Amino acid sequence: MAQSTTSTTKVKVKVGVVLDMNNWVGEMGLKGINMALTDFYLSHAHYKTRLDLRVKDSKDNVVGAAAAALELLNNTEQVKAIIGPLTSMQANFLIHLGEEAHVPIISFSATSPSLSYLRSPYFFRATLNDSSQVQPITAIIQAFDWKEVVLIYTENEYGEGLIPFLTDTFQENEIRVLYISAIHPMASDEEIVAELHKLKTMQTRVFIVHMTRSLSTRLFTKANDIGMMSEGYVWIITDGITSSLNFFDPSIIIDSMQGVIGVKPHVPKSKELKDFTSRWKRSHPEKTSSDLNVFGLWAYDAATALAMAVEKVGALNFNISNIAKNSTTDFESVGVSQNGIDLRQALSSAPRFRGLSGDFSFVDGQIQSSAFEIVNVIGNVAKGMGFWTPEKGIVREFKFDAVNTTSRTNLKAITWPGDTTSIPNGTNRKKLRVGVLETHHHSDFVIVERDNITKKPSFKGYCIDVFKAVMEALPSVPYDFIPFEDKGGYRALLDQLSLGNFDAVVGDITIRENRSHAVDFTLPYTESGVMMIVPFKDTRITTPLTWDLWVTSACFFVFIGFLVWILERQINEDFNGNPLRQVSTKEKVVSNLARFVVIIWCFVVLILTQSYTASLSSMLTVHRLEPSITDVQQLIKKGHPVGYPNASFVDDILKGMEFSESQLKGYQTVYGDLNVAFSNKSIVAAFDEIPYLKPFIGRHCSNYTMVPPTYKTGGFGFAFRKGSPLVRNVSTAILHVIEEGKMSEIEKKWLLSDSCPDSSNTVSSSSLSVNSFKGLFVIVGVAASFALIIFMAMLAYEHRSFLMHLDLKVLWRKYILKHEDTVTATSIDTHQDQVSPSSSPLSIAPSPPTQHSPTRSTVSDDTDETFTHFK
Repeated sequence: MAQSTTSTTKVKVKVGVVLDMNNWVGEMGLKGINMALTDFYLSHAHYKTRLDLRVKDSKDNVVGAAAAALELLNNTEQVKAIIGPLTSMQANFLIHLGEEAHVPIISFSATSPSLSYLRSPYFFRATLNDSSQVQPITAIIQAFDWKEVVLIYTENEYGEGLIPFLTDTFQENEIRVLYISAIHPMASDEEIVAELHKLKTMQTRVFIVHMTRSLSTRLFTKANDIGMMSEGYVWIITDGITSSLNFFDPSIIIDSMQGVIGVKPHVPKSKELKDFTSRWKRSHPEKTSSDLNVFGLWAYDAATALAMAVEKVGALNFNISNIAKNSTTDFESVGVSQNGIDLRQALSSAPRFRGLSGDFSFVDGQIQSSAFEIVNVIGNVAKGMGFWTPEKGIVREFKFDAVNTTSRTNLKAITWPGDTTSIPNGTNRKKLRVGVLETHHHSDFVIVERDNITKKPSFKGYCIDVFKAVMEALPSVPYDFIPFEDKGGYRALLDQLSLGNFDAVVGDITIRENRSHAVDFTLPYTESGVMMIVPFKDTRITTPLTWDLWVTSACFFVFIGFLVWILERQINEDFNGNPLRQVSTKEKVVSNLARFVVIIWCFVVLILTQSYTASLSSMLTVHRLEPSITDVQQLIKKGHPVGYPNASFVDDILKGMEFSESQLKGYQTVYGDLNVAFSNKSIVAAFDEIPYLKPFIGRHCSNYTMVPPTYKTGGFGFAFRKGSPLVRNVSTAILHVIEEGKMSEIEKKWLLSDSCPDSSNTVSSSSLSVNSFKGLFVIVGVAASFALIIFMAMLAYEHRSFLMHLDLKVLWRKYILKHEDTVTATSIDTHQDQVSPSSSPLSIAPSPPTQHSPTRSTVSDDTDETFTHFK
């Protein structure tokens, strides 16, 4: 107890201490508190406050702790703060009392995460939250690549608080919790043994233990008795057990806990810690330094933090008494501290200081975790194997420049249960019995061969190589291939799997809905679907150009000729006179517009002739490959025979498509049988799964082709017994193999043929159509239309005066009279109708005046001349 020794003005501040005095942790905590106050006031003699400890025994139960706290908080004692209690269950009730009385509760050993949910501003945890050890435990499991664990915990508030954090973190990191075992604190030895026998049958041998020290000693003793501390087992203990190993009976550690791995908070070495340990030995000669653990250091630092906070509040403030309540019960007699709010704020805002346990300060009422030490129980001590830090992960030495990693190579050599250094695989599985269908026909997917002398089977093929690659991606899963010969095929083999005679089945097994009721399938590792395969029909091109291209070309010939005649007739003598003369005369193009149109048309004609020549050459040399059948409905209507593989679900698909029984012709395999069936015309098409058809087409190159549509199926997958935990891991490994490119290498080895040319390089030829020259015809049409529009515009501009004064009725009468004169005339000098050349190639010269008949209607000379001119 710290008292004022230097001045009578020192103010004593009552502080309660609630600990289990019959427990060494409680005794250690109280002595640590007393030593802390002695050291603190020796170095701070000028401080005006002194903590006056009022110690109460909680008697190792919740009721005793509650009674002790009520006694300290009533009007008689009126303590300003309470240090304690030891356990989380005791702390739960005291936290509510402290909040009611505005008295801070400071616990250096209550670690349950559930206490944080209370969110009391008057609760200060001077120890690490149990949830802070979840990450280092997860890092250990990941470092050794264990995928499944079993959790064992004490069935009370302390044990239950950590389990949700472990399960959530494990799920995020794809670690499967196979089972959670809850053992009551008062369980008998028989009940513990019965539970351990249940755990012994689990498929995993990785156990994480989170329980009190007294119960864990019984658990490990019984586990050793039934052989669960032997080679192959993994035991990981949490901080509560690891930090208390120095309180265990050495005989229990030596006999029952060899090879156990544990985590505990890392306490950095310091001069202050060394001096404290020396003084501890001197003041407790009956104890050894091993009897001091991190909880004693936290008690020391908690008392120091409280003394600093009390001094910060000030001596004068603590002269104010609590507000008393008039009541008849102990609970209602608890007063309200007038200094509670100030003391709470002083604790929360206290600066970080270097304590015996390391850097110490309260953040949101809790001290912050920094690093954990990973230990291995060897002999009667726990030896350090490495460290874990939030920033660097697992490291061998506690250094700031360590590399962030979860690699087990950063740990020292660990001795496992059974006194072995061989790393356990973490499973209780024996070798997987993998069934493989043994057939007598050739297949690239599964091949079972037997030695001629020993008859020992060997296994190879596409499916076998895929399975081996997938299992290599899994951690230490042994397996044996077992041949299965039965006429029932995969249906019989899957029945054996569901009966438990095999653990898995490997082969070209299609994932089907009806099969998934009896077994579990992994993700598919092949392309899925059923397609139709038909032979190519070999045809030759009968015409280089299609009929529509011939018709279009002829129409453009006529159109371009007519357009040139229009453009040339006004200025070129060769395009005038009677039609016979125009056809027989060798024309010379004079108009610039006509020349423009002719040049473009000649360019198109040149391309057409060259394309015709090339297409004609191709017609004589190149075969055109087309599917002989492209429509499934055509097969059904005409009743053509189609093939399907025997002992397959494909016949069910065909019957669902309304193929008749008489149409369906079964074949054994695609290796030979299918080609023979096509060759002898017994079938015209076949239906099979895509993984079979692709290598078949590869072997026969350009003889066959697959025709859509694709009828979707599940693809090939590996089958496991119903409920097997390996299905998820194997499915993940399949994705890993696919993404790494190993699957493509296996396909190239077994399914793809190098002897056939690449289909993308195969020469194909077809008749040329209008679409092949659509662009050229559009260019010609646009150019011709453009020339015609310009010609008409120039013509209209030259005769604009006539068009402006044109009377359509008079023009029509003149046209009729002129037509009558032409019919009655005996001869007409054709040269009088010719147009004289002008300065412009498109100008039209006026013709000489014509003698009109007296019977004709009289019109103005201007109109008459203009009409003759226009004509």
